[in-house]
Amino acid sequence: MQDDILFQISNKLKEMRKGKGVTLQHIANEAGVTKSLVSQIENSRTIPSLPVMLGLIKALDVDLNEFFKDIISYASEERVVIKRKKDYQSFTKENAKGFFYQRIFSKQFKDNHIDVVLLRLEKGAKRPMVRTNAYEFKYILKGTVEYAIGSEKHILEEGDSMFFDANELHNPECINGDEALMLVIYFFNEMNL
Repeated sequence: MQDDILFQISNKLKEMRKGKGVTLQHIANEAGVTKSLVSQIENSRTIPSLPVMLGLIKALDVDLNEFFKDIISYASEERVVIKRKKDYQSFTKENAKGFFYQRIFSKQFKDNHIDVVLLRLEKGAKRPMVRTNAYEFKYILKGTVEYAIGSEKHILEEGDSMFFDANELHNPECINGDEALMLVIYFFNEMNL
């Protein structure tokens, strides 16, 4: 069960763009935004404003009703939300090798959005340094990770955690064992976007 509209939209944008065989640069040019912004939106690193989102949909030459017809809202008045392991959503981000993500939970709260993810990081995993338009909390469940944030490097072992402004370039690396497992919580604030 997908319970977050924003991530359904970012996934659909990426799927439709790839299905049409259109490049990030082409969509960016058509929508009047940067290629980097389109990539960040598709990879759930930033939340688009309504005009940007509509521009991207228009750039894909898709009818708005058609685009949104399969987007599902799970509005719930329940006090307790349970999500079963079988319902976790696997996804990929940018040009990353050895990075395996599973979305556990995602929820909009007024002007804030929280995204809770498990990240399995293989030894030797590679990706470029990235920025996320959010604050991030990391908790190491397994393994040892060297986390580069800007020019600083931090060693985190099982049970360690950290919180940082992810607008700064950052990247993790598994440095001990075959893999590391991290609980990652992204805190997006739409007012800052």
